[in-house]
Amino acid sequence: MLARTAVIVILSVVVSAAADRDIGRRIDAIFEEWKTTGTAGAAVAVIQAGKLGYDKGYGSANLEYEVPITGETVFHVASVSKQFTAMAVVLLELERRLSLDDDIRKHLPELPDYGQKITIRNLLQHTGGIRDQWQTLALAGWRLDDVITQQQILRMLFRQKELNFKPGAEHLYSNGGYSLAAEIVARVSGKPFAIFCDEQIFQPLGMTRTHFHDDHRRVVPNRAYSYSKTPAGFRAAPLNYANVGATSLFTTALDLTKWLDNFRDPKVGGRAGVNRLEERATLANGARIGYALGVTVGEYRGSKTISHGGADAGYRSFISYFPEEQLGIVILSNLASFSPGTYANKVADLFVHGKPAPVNQTANPASRESERESRKAFDIEHLPEYAGRWWSDELETQYTIRVAGETLIAEHVRHGEIALRPAGKDFFSGGEWFFSQVRFERDSAGKPATMIVGGGRVRGVKFTRR
Repeated sequence: MLARTAVIVILSVVVSAAADRDIGRRIDAIFEEWKTTGTAGAAVAVIQAGKLGYDKGYGSANLEYEVPITGETVFHVASVSKQFTAMAVVLLELERRLSLDDDIRKHLPELPDYGQKITIRNLLQHTGGIRDQWQTLALAGWRLDDVITQQQILRMLFRQKELNFKPGAEHLYSNGGYSLAAEIVARVSGKPFAIFCDEQIFQPLGMTRTHFHDDHRRVVPNRAYSYSKTPAGFRAAPLNYANVGATSLFTTALDLTKWLDNFRDPKVGGRAGVNRLEERATLANGARIGYALGVTVGEYRGSKTISHGGADAGYRSFISYFPEEQLGIVILSNLASFSPGTYANKVADLFVHGKPAPVNQTANPASRESERESRKAFDIEHLPEYAGRWWSDELETQYTIRVAGETLIAEHVRHGEIALRPAGKDFFSGGEWFFSQVRFERDSAGKPATMIVGGGRVRGVKFTRR
Protein backbone atom coordinates (compact mmCIF):
# COMPACT_ATOMS: atom_id res chain seq x y z
CA MET A 1 0.00 0.00 0.00
CA LEU A 2 2.81 2.38 0.91
CA ALA A 3 4.60 1.56 -2.32
CA ARG A 4 1.46 2.27 -4.33
CA THR A 5 1.01 5.64 -2.57
CA ALA A 6 4.63 6.54 -3.27
CA VAL A 7 4.17 5.72 -6.95
CA ILE A 8 1.08 7.93 -7.13
CA VAL A 9 2.94 10.81 -5.46
CA ILE A 10 5.89 10.43 -7.83
CA LEU A 11 3.60 10.33 -10.87
CA SER A 12 1.78 13.45 -9.66
CA VAL A 13 5.08 15.28 -9.27
CA VAL A 14 6.22 14.16 -12.73
CA VAL A 15 2.92 15.25 -14.35
CA SER A 16 3.04 18.62 -12.54
CA ALA A 17 6.64 19.21 -13.62
CA ALA A 18 5.76 18.35 -17.22
CA ALA A 19 2.84 20.75 -17.15
CA ASP A 20 5.10 23.49 -15.77
CA ARG A 21 7.62 22.86 -18.53
CA ASP A 22 4.87 23.04 -21.14
CA ILE A 23 3.61 26.39 -19.78
CA GLY A 24 7.19 27.63 -19.73
CA ARG A 25 7.72 26.68 -23.39
CA ARG A 26 4.47 28.37 -24.40
CA ILE A 27 5.32 31.59 -22.56
CA ASP A 28 8.80 31.49 -24.04
CA ALA A 29 7.25 31.25 -27.51
CA ILE A 30 5.15 34.39 -26.86
CA PHE A 31 8.34 36.40 -26.39
CA GLU A 32 10.26 34.77 -29.25
CA GLU A 33 11.12 38.06 -31.00
CA TRP A 34 12.82 39.45 -27.87
CA LYS A 35 15.26 36.60 -27.32
CA THR A 36 18.34 38.49 -28.50
CA THR A 37 20.61 40.78 -26.49
CA GLY A 38 20.64 43.24 -29.40
CA THR A 39 17.26 44.67 -28.46
CA ALA A 40 15.59 46.22 -25.46
CA GLY A 41 13.06 43.77 -24.09
CA ALA A 42 11.06 42.64 -21.10
CA ALA A 43 10.97 40.72 -17.84
CA VAL A 44 8.11 38.28 -17.26
CA ALA A 45 6.99 36.64 -14.03
CA VAL A 46 3.95 34.56 -13.11
CA ILE A 47 2.79 33.51 -9.64
CA GLN A 48 -0.12 31.17 -8.89
CA ALA A 49 -1.48 30.12 -5.51
CA GLY A 50 1.61 31.57 -3.84
CA LYS A 51 4.02 29.61 -6.04
CA LEU A 52 6.33 31.25 -8.57
CA GLY A 53 5.46 29.58 -11.84
CA TYR A 54 7.62 31.44 -14.36
CA ASP A 55 10.42 33.97 -14.32
CA LYS A 56 12.50 35.00 -17.31
CA GLY A 57 14.03 37.99 -19.03
CA TYR A 58 14.25 38.80 -22.73
CA GLY A 59 16.50 41.31 -24.46
CA SER A 60 18.96 43.73 -22.86
CA ALA A 61 18.71 45.96 -19.83
CA ASN A 62 21.55 48.06 -21.25
CA LEU A 63 22.21 48.08 -24.99
CA GLU A 64 25.62 49.71 -24.68
CA TYR A 65 26.97 46.78 -22.67
CA GLU A 66 24.39 44.16 -23.73
CA VAL A 67 23.48 43.32 -20.14
CA PRO A 68 20.68 40.72 -20.29
CA ILE A 69 17.33 41.29 -18.61
CA THR A 70 16.41 38.88 -15.81
CA GLY A 71 13.67 38.65 -13.21
CA GLU A 72 15.98 40.60 -10.88
CA THR A 73 16.46 43.52 -13.31
CA VAL A 74 15.24 46.77 -11.75
CA PHE A 75 12.72 48.75 -13.83
CA HIS A 76 11.04 52.10 -13.39
CA VAL A 77 7.39 50.99 -13.49
CA ALA A 78 5.69 54.38 -13.95
CA SER A 79 2.00 54.40 -12.95
CA VAL A 80 2.08 50.88 -11.51
CA SER A 81 3.47 52.93 -8.60
CA LYS A 82 0.02 54.32 -7.82
CA GLN A 83 -1.35 51.23 -6.05
CA PHE A 84 1.52 51.42 -3.56
CA THR A 85 0.73 55.08 -2.87
CA ALA A 86 -2.90 54.11 -2.36
CA MET A 87 -1.91 51.32 0.02
CA ALA A 88 0.25 53.75 2.00
CA VAL A 89 -2.80 55.98 2.46
CA VAL A 90 -4.97 52.99 3.40
CA LEU A 91 -2.46 51.86 6.03
CA LEU A 92 -2.67 55.28 7.68
CA GLU A 93 -6.46 55.10 7.55
CA LEU A 94 -6.41 51.68 9.21
CA GLU A 95 -4.40 53.31 12.01
CA ARG A 96 -7.07 56.08 12.15
CA ARG A 97 -4.49 58.76 11.42
CA LEU A 98 -6.52 60.03 8.46
CA SER A 99 -9.72 59.27 6.58
CA LEU A 100 -10.24 58.85 2.86
CA ASP A 101 -13.06 61.35 3.27
CA ASP A 102 -10.79 64.05 4.72
CA ASP A 103 -10.71 67.37 2.88
CA ILE A 104 -7.20 67.43 1.41
CA ARG A 105 -6.72 71.01 2.60
CA LYS A 106 -6.75 69.63 6.15
CA HIS A 107 -3.34 68.17 5.32
CA LEU A 108 -2.29 70.53 2.50
CA PRO A 109 -3.32 74.05 3.55
CA GLU A 110 -1.08 75.51 0.82
CA LEU A 111 -3.61 74.46 -1.81
CA PRO A 112 -5.98 77.21 -2.91
CA ASP A 113 -9.51 77.09 -1.57
CA TYR A 114 -11.48 76.07 -4.64
CA GLY A 115 -14.77 76.53 -2.82
CA GLN A 116 -15.44 72.79 -3.01
CA LYS A 117 -14.28 69.87 -0.91
CA ILE A 118 -11.74 67.54 -2.52
CA THR A 119 -11.25 64.33 -0.56
CA ILE A 120 -8.25 62.02 -0.39
CA ARG A 121 -10.50 59.42 -2.03
CA ASN A 122 -10.97 61.84 -4.95
CA LEU A 123 -7.21 62.02 -5.40
CA LEU A 124 -6.80 58.24 -5.44
CA GLN A 125 -9.73 57.67 -7.82
CA HIS A 126 -8.86 60.57 -10.20
CA THR A 127 -12.18 62.31 -9.50
CA GLY A 128 -10.92 65.44 -7.77
CA GLY A 129 -10.41 67.69 -10.80
CA ILE A 130 -6.73 68.31 -9.99
CA ARG A 131 -4.76 69.11 -13.15
CA ASP A 132 -2.31 66.50 -14.38
CA GLN A 133 1.23 67.44 -13.38
CA TRP A 134 3.03 66.28 -16.54
CA GLN A 135 0.84 68.16 -18.98
CA THR A 136 0.82 71.24 -16.77
CA LEU A 137 4.60 71.19 -16.43
CA ALA A 138 4.99 70.74 -20.19
CA LEU A 139 2.66 73.67 -20.82
CA ALA A 140 4.82 75.69 -18.44
CA GLY A 141 7.88 74.94 -20.57
CA TRP A 142 9.34 71.86 -18.93
CA ARG A 143 10.66 68.88 -20.89
CA LEU A 144 9.77 65.52 -19.40
CA ASP A 145 13.42 64.45 -19.50
CA ASP A 146 14.34 67.40 -17.25
CA VAL A 147 15.26 66.73 -13.65
CA ILE A 148 11.84 67.09 -11.99
CA THR A 149 11.72 67.00 -8.21
CA GLN A 150 8.85 66.51 -5.78
CA GLN A 151 9.16 70.05 -4.48
CA GLN A 152 8.98 71.51 -7.99
CA ILE A 153 5.80 69.56 -8.69
CA LEU A 154 4.20 70.59 -5.39
CA ARG A 155 5.09 74.24 -5.94
CA MET A 156 3.39 74.13 -9.33
CA LEU A 157 0.31 72.33 -8.03
CA PHE A 158 -0.07 74.76 -5.13
CA ARG A 159 -0.21 77.63 -7.66
CA GLN A 160 -3.12 76.22 -9.68
CA LYS A 161 -6.13 78.51 -9.31
CA GLU A 162 -8.78 76.32 -10.94
CA LEU A 163 -9.84 72.68 -11.22
CA ASN A 164 -10.59 70.70 -14.35
CA PHE A 165 -14.11 70.00 -13.05
CA LYS A 166 -16.22 69.89 -9.91
CA PRO A 167 -14.90 67.19 -7.52
CA GLY A 168 -16.73 63.91 -8.00
CA ALA A 169 -18.36 64.94 -11.27
CA GLU A 170 -15.95 63.15 -13.60
CA HIS A 171 -13.10 60.69 -13.80
CA LEU A 172 -10.01 62.16 -15.49
CA TYR A 173 -6.57 60.67 -14.86
CA SER A 174 -4.40 63.00 -12.81
CA ASN A 175 -0.82 62.28 -11.83
CA GLY A 176 -0.93 65.50 -9.83
CA GLY A 177 -3.48 63.98 -7.47
CA TYR A 178 -1.09 61.17 -6.60
CA SER A 179 1.81 63.52 -5.89
CA LEU A 180 -0.49 65.30 -3.45
CA ALA A 181 -1.47 61.95 -1.90
CA ALA A 182 2.20 61.06 -1.37
CA GLU A 183 2.76 64.40 0.35
CA ILE A 184 -0.19 63.71 2.63
CA VAL A 185 1.36 60.35 3.59
CA ALA A 186 4.65 62.06 4.41
CA ARG A 187 3.02 64.75 6.55
CA VAL A 188 0.67 62.44 8.44
CA SER A 189 3.29 59.74 9.05
CA GLY A 190 6.08 62.20 9.87
CA LYS A 191 8.43 60.28 7.56
CA PRO A 192 9.59 60.76 3.96
CA PHE A 193 7.19 58.95 1.67
CA ALA A 194 9.87 56.60 0.31
CA ILE A 195 10.94 55.54 3.81
CA PHE A 196 7.34 54.99 4.97
CA CYS A 197 6.65 52.70 2.00
CA ASP A 198 9.88 50.79 2.54
CA GLU A 199 9.12 50.17 6.22
CA GLN A 200 5.39 49.49 5.90
CA ILE A 201 5.10 47.73 2.52
CA PHE A 202 8.32 46.60 0.87
CA GLN A 203 10.16 45.13 3.88
CA PRO A 204 7.16 43.17 5.22
CA LEU A 205 6.65 41.61 1.78
CA GLY A 206 10.32 40.84 1.23
CA MET A 207 10.53 43.20 -1.75
CA THR A 208 14.25 43.72 -1.27
CA ARG A 209 14.93 45.20 -4.72
CA THR A 210 12.17 47.81 -4.54
CA HIS A 211 12.22 51.51 -3.64
CA PHE A 212 10.60 54.82 -4.51
CA HIS A 213 13.23 56.73 -6.47
CA ASP A 214 13.20 60.24 -4.98
CA ASP A 215 16.83 61.04 -5.87
CA HIS A 216 17.74 60.95 -9.57
CA ARG A 217 21.45 60.67 -8.65
CA ARG A 218 21.00 57.42 -6.73
CA VAL A 219 23.02 54.49 -8.06
CA VAL A 220 20.77 51.49 -8.71
CA PRO A 221 22.55 48.18 -9.36
CA ASN A 222 21.13 46.04 -12.17
CA ARG A 223 18.94 48.86 -13.49
CA ALA A 224 17.27 48.63 -16.91
CA TYR A 225 17.78 51.70 -19.08
CA SER A 226 15.04 53.24 -21.17
CA TYR A 227 14.87 53.11 -24.99
CA SER A 228 12.76 53.95 -28.00
CA LYS A 229 13.08 52.52 -31.49
CA THR A 230 13.35 54.58 -34.67
CA PRO A 231 14.01 53.66 -38.31
CA ALA A 232 17.66 54.46 -37.59
CA GLY A 233 17.78 52.08 -34.63
CA PHE A 234 17.47 52.27 -30.86
CA ARG A 235 17.79 55.57 -29.05
CA ALA A 236 18.09 56.28 -25.33
CA ALA A 237 14.97 57.75 -23.72
CA PRO A 238 16.35 59.48 -20.61
CA LEU A 239 14.31 59.84 -17.45
CA ASN A 240 15.47 62.00 -14.55
CA TYR A 241 12.52 61.99 -12.18
CA ALA A 242 13.11 62.68 -8.52
CA ASN A 243 9.45 62.63 -7.52
CA VAL A 244 7.16 60.04 -6.00
CA GLY A 245 3.54 59.05 -5.59
CA ALA A 246 2.34 59.10 -9.17
CA THR A 247 5.40 57.28 -10.47
CA SER A 248 9.08 56.46 -9.78
CA LEU A 249 8.71 53.05 -8.18
CA PHE A 250 11.86 51.05 -8.97
CA THR A 251 11.26 47.33 -8.69
CA THR A 252 11.68 43.91 -10.29
CA ALA A 253 9.31 41.41 -11.84
CA LEU A 254 10.02 38.98 -9.00
CA ASP A 255 9.34 41.58 -6.30
CA LEU A 256 6.05 42.49 -7.95
CA THR A 257 4.86 38.87 -7.78
CA LYS A 258 5.21 39.17 -4.00
CA TRP A 259 3.00 42.25 -4.09
CA LEU A 260 0.40 40.56 -6.29
CA ASP A 261 0.30 37.58 -3.94
CA ASN A 262 -0.65 40.03 -1.19
CA PHE A 263 -4.10 40.12 -2.79
CA ARG A 264 -4.36 36.39 -2.01
CA ASP A 265 -2.62 36.38 1.37
CA PRO A 266 -2.66 40.00 2.61
CA LYS A 267 0.34 40.34 4.88
CA VAL A 268 0.27 44.12 4.31
CA GLY A 269 -3.02 45.89 5.01
CA GLY A 270 -4.88 42.73 5.92
CA ARG A 271 -8.06 41.75 4.14
CA ALA A 272 -9.63 45.11 5.05
CA GLY A 273 -6.80 47.02 3.39
CA VAL A 274 -6.85 44.93 0.22
CA ASN A 275 -10.63 45.24 -0.02
CA ARG A 276 -10.26 49.01 0.36
CA LEU A 277 -7.96 49.15 -2.67
CA GLU A 278 -10.65 47.44 -4.73
CA GLU A 279 -13.40 50.00 -3.94
CA ARG A 280 -14.45 51.40 -7.32
CA ALA A 281 -15.30 55.06 -7.76
CA THR A 282 -18.89 56.28 -7.91
CA LEU A 283 -19.44 59.63 -9.61
CA ALA A 284 -21.87 62.31 -8.45
CA ASN A 285 -24.43 61.18 -11.05
CA GLY A 286 -24.38 57.65 -9.60
CA ALA A 287 -22.29 56.10 -12.36
CA ARG A 288 -19.85 53.46 -11.11
CA ILE A 289 -16.52 53.16 -12.92
CA GLY A 290 -13.80 50.53 -12.96
CA TYR A 291 -11.06 52.62 -11.36
CA ALA A 292 -10.62 51.99 -7.65
CA LEU A 293 -7.70 53.08 -5.43
CA GLY A 294 -4.63 52.91 -7.67
CA VAL A 295 -5.94 49.85 -9.52
CA THR A 296 -8.56 49.09 -12.13
CA VAL A 297 -11.09 46.41 -11.24
CA GLY A 298 -12.36 44.67 -14.36
CA GLU A 299 -12.49 41.28 -16.01
CA TYR A 300 -10.76 39.24 -18.68
CA ARG A 301 -12.33 36.17 -20.25
CA GLY A 302 -15.04 36.28 -17.61
CA SER A 303 -12.59 36.32 -14.70
CA LYS A 304 -12.20 39.26 -12.33
CA THR A 305 -8.96 41.24 -12.67
CA ILE A 306 -7.14 43.79 -10.52
CA SER A 307 -4.65 45.56 -12.75
CA HIS A 308 -2.75 48.67 -13.74
CA GLY A 309 -0.29 49.72 -16.41
CA GLY A 310 2.41 52.33 -16.62
CA ALA A 311 4.37 54.33 -19.20
CA ASP A 312 7.17 56.86 -18.71
CA ALA A 313 9.90 57.60 -21.26
CA GLY A 314 10.74 54.15 -22.71
CA TYR A 315 9.51 52.17 -19.71
CA ARG A 316 6.32 50.14 -20.07
CA SER A 317 4.72 48.00 -17.36
CA PHE A 318 1.57 46.03 -16.66
CA ILE A 319 0.61 43.88 -13.70
CA SER A 320 -2.60 41.95 -13.24
CA TYR A 321 -4.07 39.70 -10.56
CA PHE A 322 -6.87 37.18 -11.12
CA PRO A 323 -8.40 36.48 -7.68
CA GLU A 324 -10.46 33.47 -8.76
CA GLU A 325 -7.41 31.76 -10.27
CA GLN A 326 -5.03 33.15 -7.60
CA LEU A 327 -2.93 34.17 -10.60
CA GLY A 328 -0.55 37.12 -10.86
CA ILE A 329 1.18 38.27 -14.07
CA VAL A 330 3.97 40.84 -14.31
CA ILE A 331 5.32 42.28 -17.57
CA LEU A 332 8.03 44.97 -17.40
CA SER A 333 9.75 46.48 -20.44
CA ASN A 334 12.34 49.13 -21.28
CA LEU A 335 11.11 49.79 -24.82
CA ALA A 336 8.60 52.53 -25.62
CA SER A 337 6.89 50.59 -28.43
CA PHE A 338 6.36 47.50 -26.27
CA SER A 339 2.72 46.77 -25.31
CA PRO A 340 2.85 45.03 -21.90
CA GLY A 341 -0.91 44.75 -21.55
CA THR A 342 -1.16 42.85 -24.82
CA TYR A 343 1.55 40.42 -23.74
CA ALA A 344 0.01 40.04 -20.28
CA ASN A 345 -3.24 38.94 -21.93
CA LYS A 346 -1.37 36.43 -24.09
CA VAL A 347 0.16 34.94 -20.97
CA ALA A 348 -3.23 34.99 -19.20
CA ASP A 349 -4.73 33.02 -22.10
CA LEU A 350 -2.62 30.06 -20.99
CA PHE A 351 -4.31 30.03 -17.58
CA VAL A 352 -7.74 31.66 -17.98
CA HIS A 353 -10.10 29.82 -20.30
CA GLY A 354 -13.37 31.72 -20.17
CA LYS A 355 -14.97 33.52 -23.09
CA PRO A 356 -13.13 36.54 -24.53
CA ALA A 357 -14.44 39.87 -23.27
CA PRO A 358 -16.51 41.89 -25.77
CA VAL A 359 -14.67 44.59 -27.66
CA ASN A 360 -15.36 48.04 -26.23
CA GLN A 361 -17.24 50.34 -28.56
CA THR A 362 -15.53 53.67 -29.05
CA ALA A 363 -17.40 56.92 -29.25
CA ASN A 364 -18.41 58.07 -32.72
CA PRO A 365 -15.88 60.74 -33.74
CA ALA A 366 -18.49 62.34 -35.97
CA SER A 367 -19.98 64.13 -32.96
CA ARG A 368 -16.76 66.04 -32.41
CA GLU A 369 -16.55 66.95 -36.07
CA SER A 370 -20.14 68.17 -36.01
CA GLU A 371 -19.31 70.46 -33.05
CA ARG A 372 -16.45 72.06 -34.98
CA GLU A 373 -18.65 72.45 -38.01
CA SER A 374 -21.16 74.22 -35.77
CA ARG A 375 -18.71 76.95 -34.86
CA LYS A 376 -18.81 80.17 -36.77
CA ALA A 377 -16.81 80.32 -39.97
CA PHE A 378 -13.35 81.75 -39.52
CA ASP A 379 -11.84 84.48 -41.69
CA ILE A 380 -8.03 84.37 -41.79
CA GLU A 381 -8.01 88.16 -42.01
CA HIS A 382 -8.70 88.12 -38.25
CA LEU A 383 -5.49 86.23 -37.40
CA PRO A 384 -3.52 89.38 -36.46
CA GLU A 385 -6.03 90.01 -33.63
CA TYR A 386 -4.50 87.13 -31.67
CA ALA A 387 -0.87 88.16 -32.08
CA GLY A 388 1.05 89.27 -29.01
CA ARG A 389 2.61 88.02 -25.79
CA TRP A 390 0.45 85.85 -23.53
CA TRP A 391 1.36 85.25 -19.88
CA SER A 392 0.12 82.68 -17.33
CA ASP A 393 0.61 83.57 -13.68
CA GLU A 394 -0.21 80.00 -12.62
CA LEU A 395 2.52 78.54 -14.81
CA GLU A 396 4.88 81.50 -14.68
CA THR A 397 5.45 81.26 -18.41
CA GLN A 398 4.87 83.18 -21.63
CA TYR A 399 3.95 82.29 -25.21
CA THR A 400 4.34 84.74 -28.09
CA ILE A 401 1.69 84.40 -30.80
CA ARG A 402 2.46 85.49 -34.37
CA VAL A 403 0.83 85.04 -37.77
CA ALA A 404 2.39 82.64 -40.26
CA GLY A 405 0.42 82.47 -43.49
CA GLU A 406 -3.01 81.03 -42.72
CA THR A 407 -2.12 79.80 -39.24
CA LEU A 408 -0.77 81.09 -35.96
CA ILE A 409 2.51 80.16 -34.35
CA ALA A 410 2.91 80.00 -30.57
CA GLU A 411 6.57 80.49 -29.65
CA HIS A 412 8.07 79.43 -26.31
CA VAL A 413 11.61 79.91 -25.09
CA ARG A 414 12.02 76.15 -24.48
CA HIS A 415 9.53 74.49 -26.82
CA GLY A 416 10.19 76.58 -29.90
CA GLU A 417 7.34 76.92 -32.40
CA ILE A 418 3.91 75.31 -32.02
CA ALA A 419 1.50 75.57 -34.95
CA LEU A 420 -2.08 76.62 -34.16
CA ARG A 421 -4.57 75.62 -36.86
CA PRO A 422 -7.87 77.57 -37.05
CA ALA A 423 -10.87 75.46 -36.03
CA GLY A 424 -13.48 78.23 -35.95
CA LYS A 425 -13.76 81.77 -34.68
CA ASP A 426 -11.57 82.06 -31.54
CA PHE A 427 -10.81 78.31 -31.63
CA PHE A 428 -7.53 76.68 -32.64
CA SER A 429 -6.00 73.19 -32.63
CA GLY A 430 -2.45 73.05 -31.30
CA GLY A 431 0.31 70.86 -32.67
CA GLU A 432 1.61 69.53 -29.33
CA TRP A 433 0.07 66.99 -26.92
CA PHE A 434 0.21 69.51 -24.08
CA PHE A 435 -1.07 72.40 -26.20
CA SER A 436 -3.85 70.77 -28.19
CA GLN A 437 -6.90 73.00 -27.70
CA VAL A 438 -6.84 76.78 -27.66
CA ARG A 439 -9.66 79.28 -27.48
CA PHE A 440 -9.76 83.01 -26.96
CA GLU A 441 -12.22 85.07 -24.92
CA ARG A 442 -12.87 88.65 -25.91
CA ASP A 443 -13.23 91.76 -23.77
CA SER A 444 -16.06 94.28 -23.84
CA ALA A 445 -14.43 95.98 -26.82
CA GLY A 446 -14.51 92.73 -28.78
CA LYS A 447 -10.76 92.13 -28.71
CA PRO A 448 -9.13 88.83 -27.68
CA ALA A 449 -8.15 89.33 -24.03
CA THR A 450 -7.72 85.82 -22.60
CA MET A 451 -6.16 82.73 -24.16
CA ILE A 452 -7.41 79.49 -22.64
CA VAL A 453 -5.36 76.34 -23.27
CA GLY A 454 -6.34 72.77 -22.53
CA GLY A 455 -7.06 69.35 -23.96
CA GLY A 456 -6.21 65.92 -22.62
CA ARG A 457 -5.78 65.93 -18.84
CA VAL A 458 -5.64 69.70 -18.36
CA ARG A 459 -8.43 72.20 -18.90
CA GLY A 460 -8.84 75.93 -18.75
CA VAL A 461 -5.31 77.29 -18.15
CA LYS A 462 -5.63 81.04 -18.68
CA PHE A 463 -3.12 83.36 -20.31
CA THR A 464 -3.57 87.12 -20.43
CA ARG A 465 -2.18 89.55 -22.96
CA ARG A 466 0.91 91.48 -21.80
